[in-house]
Amino acid sequence: MKVGLYSISYAGLWYKGEALTVEEFIDRAVKFGYDGIEIDGKRPHGFPLDWPDEKRKKIRKLAESKGLEIIGVASNNNFTSPFMEQRENELLMLAEQIRLCHDLGGKAVRVFLAWRGISRIDGKGNYDIPGKYDIDHISPDSTFWQKWTWAKEALKEAAKIAEKYGITLALQNHEPLIRNYKDIVLMVNEVGSEYLKCCLDCPLLESNTPEYARKAVEEVGDLQVLSHFSGEFARQDNGEVDLAVVTGMEYWPLPSYPEFVNALYDNGYDGYLSYECCHPILNEQHEMVGIEKVDKQVQLAQEYMRRLIREAEAVERKR
Repeated sequence: MKVGLYSISYAGLWYKGEALTVEEFIDRAVKFGYDGIEIDGKRPHGFPLDWPDEKRKKIRKLAESKGLEIIGVASNNNFTSPFMEQRENELLMLAEQIRLCHDLGGKAVRVFLAWRGISRIDGKGNYDIPGKYDIDHISPDSTFWQKWTWAKEALKEAAKIAEKYGITLALQNHEPLIRNYKDIVLMVNEVGSEYLKCCLDCPLLESNTPEYARKAVEEVGDLQVLSHFSGEFARQDNGEVDLAVVTGMEYWPLPSYPEFVNALYDNGYDGYLSYECCHPILNEQHEMVGIEKVDKQVQLAQEYMRRLIREAEAVERKR
């Protein structure tokens, strides 16, 4: 398994300071020991209209020169609007993100069924305002299964586009509309394309128990082609890096990453675990702080996940 870094971590949304350029983001990924990068498919990083052919070639060459793999692009699509024109616009955007991924030498585009978006106040991101709008507020005059059908129809078209470019779509177990990890398996099976697979993320599971984490990995099985992890980390007295409580999200249950990674290893998964720092970075007074804390978390996240991978491999060798 390999460890990746998702560019939303440095999009200028979650800390005091400006977004990094893609070039600066690549330098950070190399500095902190990551194997690959995932580019967020919107501004400031991956909006396709901002990427003329020359820039695509330049960034691909830059990453290759630094020994860094471009994992792919993360879309932020919503296929549940009751308005056909909006769903078509979302599909068009996804098609452009697929082409961008191809041009960069990536292999996967992360997709949603539905998405509320991230609101910005004074340029900084938060989930508070979008959180007031559940899926029924987004599309109040349609049933769950109507939304499901709209999303399925769009993904069928998207999968054909992905096939044309040799790109795999990775459906993330991210709400809204997605109720649990079983829904991504259900949708992938209903679409029935080799170019739509799963992105199972441990922090998004409905239960944080080790048993549930293993069950989810085993049931998703070989449909899994991508995974993310998030959170904050701290170095312990013995020098090891471990999970820490996220300031401002003290209620958030800590994910069962060790068992999740062990299950991935047992299942033969050899893809990426991509870190995303996608929450406001706060101090103890719950005030937003600078990019330095993001840097520290990005460094510690890489160390933490490497340790879990090594431990999973060690367990296998003892068998």
